[in-house]
Amino acid sequence: MSAPSSPLAPWPYPRWIAHRGAGKLAPENTLAAFRLGAQYGYRMFECDAKLSSDGVPFLMHDATLERTTNGHGTGGDLPWAELAQLDAGGWHSRSHAGEPLPTLENLARYCIANGFLLNIEIKPTPGQEEVTGRVVGEYAARLWQGQAVPPLFSSFKPEALAGAMATAPQLPRALLIDALWDGCLDKAQALGCVAIVCNHALWDQALVAQVHGLGMRTLSYTVNDDWAAQRLIALGTDGIITDRVDFFSPAKP
Repeated sequence: MSAPSSPLAPWPYPRWIAHRGAGKLAPENTLAAFRLGAQYGYRMFECDAKLSSDGVPFLMHDATLERTTNGHGTGGDLPWAELAQLDAGGWHSRSHAGEPLPTLENLARYCIANGFLLNIEIKPTPGQEEVTGRVVGEYAARLWQGQAVPPLFSSFKPEALAGAMATAPQLPRALLIDALWDGCLDKAQALGCVAIVCNHALWDQALVAQVHGLGMRTLSYTVNDDWAAQRLIALGTDGIITDRVDFFSPAKP
């Protein structure tokens, strides 16, 4: 393991982060979800960004369209003009029928206008890791230029973070980890990451101390139970991503 870096830098982000906008209360990764999360008092959101076939960053978690839209096939295989016609809300509830897929630019303008902060998970279509990171980096650097607090990139794919680092080195990055793997913290350091975002069950006192000692912050996903949140707070972790925007008050310490 590399030698410890300098002490932890100031952290501009709140502890509580709303997963995909409003968790499961609204259709994920739509503007309706972010508006609902904001109504519950959340001021930072997590979203998933991937590329259309013509290179437009848009919000969607899955590689395929079936679960969260009325479309079929791989989202990244379609141009934005076709993706923009899809219903991304009807699967969730009749009240959200007709909700469109947003572009990253749509969400950026909403967040910036309202002073909200954003964690952009770079979620590439398989095989598009590096180019997705590069394009998302380019867009984010342009859209947030001059803003006091930049978006926080994260990804499970080191290649995607490397792409973002190449085009937007000034924007902070975090490595997502579902299970600890050999060299993961070294990889995060090599990518200049400011944080590790773990499956919440992975954190213990030793790992928190190790990551903090390397100068990186400690974030967790997806935390929906009070006992898990209390454990993470007691461990001194820095951020909690939750679906339960109706249960956890973001005003809690």
